[in-house]
Amino acid sequence: MADMNAHGDGHAHGHSHDGACCHNHAKNTRKSRPSDTDKKTFRPAVSGQKAALGLSAFVLTALLIMAVFAPWISPYDPVEQSLENRLAPASAEHILGTDHLGRDILSRLIWGSRISLGSVGLIAVLIMAVGFTVGSLSGYIGGKTDAVIMRVCEAFMTFPTFILALFLIGMFGTGMTNVVLAIVITHWAWYARIIRSMVLNLRNSDYILAARVAGGSHISIFLRHIALPVLSQLTILATLDLGHMMLHVSGLSFLGLGIQPPTPEWGCMINDARQQIWSNPELAIIPGVMIFLTVLAFNIPGDALRDMLDPSLSDAGKDGCC
Repeated sequence: MADMNAHGDGHAHGHSHDGACCHNHAKNTRKSRPSDTDKKTFRPAVSGQKAALGLSAFVLTALLIMAVFAPWISPYDPVEQSLENRLAPASAEHILGTDHLGRDILSRLIWGSRISLGSVGLIAVLIMAVGFTVGSLSGYIGGKTDAVIMRVCEAFMTFPTFILALFLIGMFGTGMTNVVLAIVITHWAWYARIIRSMVLNLRNSDYILAARVAGGSHISIFLRHIALPVLSQLTILATLDLGHMMLHVSGLSFLGLGIQPPTPEWGCMINDARQQIWSNPELAIIPGVMIFLTVLAFNIPGDALRDMLDPSLSDAGKDGCC
């Protein structure tokens, strides 16, 4: 009888323990589910990101139209001087006024978009090509080749990019071509090192080993299974870096070491306006605002692409919202 009572007590204790566990599990499950408050907080964040992407797309589209159709939509020759109209205020004839040499500011902004966007695009393509080639060779071949390439990359990465660009322009001379070369030389090592780490991770994965066992050649394995994933990540890197490159080009031109006057480049326009910064501040503010909007328009889709194509960041964002 005592055994039965003990058994009954134990059985009842087991049921109560199981019930407590189920209750705690259900409680934890309810806690892990997103509440209505979290959903309401998440919706404005998503709508805000969509609005930012829409604004970025609008700005980039307008800049591309300006760059492509500059010869047709520009009201005046961007380098034509008219001293009798110097420092003219905004009017129907000159919508944004004229600078200290009588050149139409709107025309110079429109042509400046072609030069600024063209130089940044060329720089991005060259950096991607050099970084992808060198980083892929280093990561896929490995061994002594990898060690030598990485030591060269570390030598370039020792110096700040802008300081090294100043040094290279001092050697090569000023001008758009030398600016492009200087920025490419100072940035390729960062891309090569990142791409090398991507290739190393992919090279040791199971499906790459299976492709080798199946008799696939090194070129076919690289092109089929490594190049495409690396290029997708490289696109994110380049998109995130376009605004940084724009600041490099404009900064060097502002210092007088990049694109030279009378070429209508936004950094040059700010440099030209230094003497009139107090009497006519709009001469520096207008091209500065164009640089700001362009950098912002590049950075917003870069962040969105990073969140979309990087699963770890996407999962972290979902966990944070839920």
